[in-house]
Amino acid sequence: MAEPTKQEIQAWFAGRMPDGWFTGPPEVTLDGDEVLVVGSLPDVEVAKASKADARTATRSARVDRFREETREQRMRIAQEAERLFDRKVSWGAECAGERKFFTTMSTPVMTRLRMTERQVLDTLVESGVARSRSDALAWCVRLVGQNQDKWMKDLREALVKVGQVRQEGPQVG
Repeated sequence: MAEPTKQEIQAWFAGRMPDGWFTGPPEVTLDGDEVLVVGSLPDVEVAKASKADARTATRSARVDRFREETREQRMRIAQEAERLFDRKVSWGAECAGERKFFTTMSTPVMTRLRMTERQVLDTLVESGVARSRSDALAWCVRLVGQNQDKWMKDLREALVKVGQVRQEGPQVG
């Protein structure tokens, strides 16, 4: 069986979600280990005079309520998807910019670092920025991702194009 494409996985989740869960098709992000499904919830009505903190708390509560009310159904959908796509399924939701992830994988990654690179991680740990070298490395990766959005976006688009060219090319074997 051929590996499902991102579009096929997105389409499956869009068709599998119960009507009314989200304001549109869910955002589906994936890698070789995990599928992350994040849906947008309708914004909540708050009094116009409400402070920003109150609006944020109300939207956060909407996401929390969605998480609790849909838990059993999300687990059934995740089990079905995990069998189909051979990847763990994680969930999240957002309401007017208040985004929360409910269940996400934390996958160990083996890396070799030189002493100067380890010293960077150790400095982050010693200063309290991170609890461990693993947390420090994750912090560094997030920082690069946040500060290099355009470069990362261009790189991902190039990878998609490479994949398309490979699929259109001659089949080996």
